[in-house]
Amino acid sequence: MARTNSPKFTAGRNIAMKVPAHEFEATVIFYRDIIGLPLAEGDEPGIVFAFGDKQLWIDRADHLSQAEIWLEIRTDDVRVAEKYCRENGIVRRDEIENLPPGFEGFWISSPANIIHLVSGE
Repeated sequence: MARTNSPKFTAGRNIAMKVPAHEFEATVIFYRDIIGLPLAEGDEPGIVFAFGDKQLWIDRADHLSQAEIWLEIRTDDVRVAEKYCRENGIVRRDEIENLPPGFEGFWISSPANIIHLVSGE
């Protein structure tokens, strides 16, 4: 049960699709050439498409056997969010991908094993 002393959470701007290497090129072609999403930036191993008010990152992930969707959640207070997640039994997944030095945020997993980046606003 959620605590009343919770941080504010909002949807982030980024959606990451981690795609196995053998599916990467076809996935980029699908979004770029067939669906026609505008390219925002990038080159392998990550291509970024404009996706409405979001960014869709297509990342080649050599270590995966199937695609995964990762989401970003923004918070007004990362330290309070860390404590809140811990108190509510949310699984931390900081081993999943290194964050840049000084980056204010951390990785968690939902009960359905969807990876989320929790980052400061």
